[in-house]
Amino acid sequence: MQRELDEVESEIAFIKRPIYFVLFHAATYVLLPGTLLIASHFLVTVILNAPLAYLRLSSILIPLLFGMAAYTVNKIGFKGACGLGSACAAYSVTGMLAVIAYVDNDPILPANWHEWRETAEYMLSIAFAFVTGNILANFLLRILPSTISAGDKPSLLAYRLARLLGQHATDETLRRRARRIQDLARKLSALVSLVATATASVYTGLRGIIGS
Repeated sequence: MQRELDEVESEIAFIKRPIYFVLFHAATYVLLPGTLLIASHFLVTVILNAPLAYLRLSSILIPLLFGMAAYTVNKIGFKGACGLGSACAAYSVTGMLAVIAYVDNDPILPANWHEWRETAEYMLSIAFAFVTGNILANFLLRILPSTISAGDKPSLLAYRLARLLGQHATDETLRRRARRIQDLARKLSALVSLVATATASVYTGLRGIIGS
């Protein structure tokens, strides 16, 4: 229910002030983290000439924090996080390529298939990190503390699983058991999504370094 209310509130805010809504979210969750990523890239690769592992770790941490803020502050859900994370990844990686092209006097676009693949994996790492932060905030603030209320009707599948655990239980016992099963399944589903996106972000972000 809370998720539906958040979506309705976001739709109302967009309808009332569409230009402000788009510009605010683009500036806060695309331009700001993207600029921080470009700055960290310039600092690590140009000024300090430090190992790329520091850059890749910051490229996971920064979008992760902004993904968390997107849900915590503005109640942006999974779909919105996917869009903002992808836009942030495209903006930041394009900026990094432009910086390197300017410093080294090279073309902006990658020169071969290997470089194109690394660029795509880097973008995916940033986008996955943003979505991971969003799912993490959602899991910690809404899913983990919440339980299905007594008035909510469990799903048919939850009822069937509850009946398998004890066929001779009373109807009220089956309802309570089904609510617990459905609540546990909802939390496990969110946890699996969190682990999957986090793993994808770390793998795509560090794959080139580990492989080399």
